[in-house]
Amino acid sequence: MPDIVMTLVTVVHVFTCLLIILIVMVQGGGNVDITAAFGGASQTAFGPRGSVTMLHKATWTLAVIFVLTSITLGVWASKGSSGSILEGSPAATEAPAPAEPETPPVEP
Repeated sequence: MPDIVMTLVTVVHVFTCLLIILIVMVQGGGNVDITAAFGGASQTAFGPRGSVTMLHKATWTLAVIFVLTSITLGVWASKGSSGSILEGSPAATEAPAPAEPETPPVEP
């Protein structure tokens, strides 16, 4: 049963990621006027102060779902680990070979 739930959460997470990418790409930026580029004072430089659109609500909702699924997958992934990745590796049985001493060159 937990495998099915983890698969479902993973599918929801990937689907949410794709939807966030699409929705953010559809939305226009807030600082798109020419006065913001040259440092002029404009009321629209900080974004319009209108009503919240459906795209903004969808973005916030998807962001919350993304954070929740990220935390859930992270917690589940950490419960399966026992600590170090090297705990199961075989120990080295041989010591490295000693370095051969250098002999000084013989002068004729």
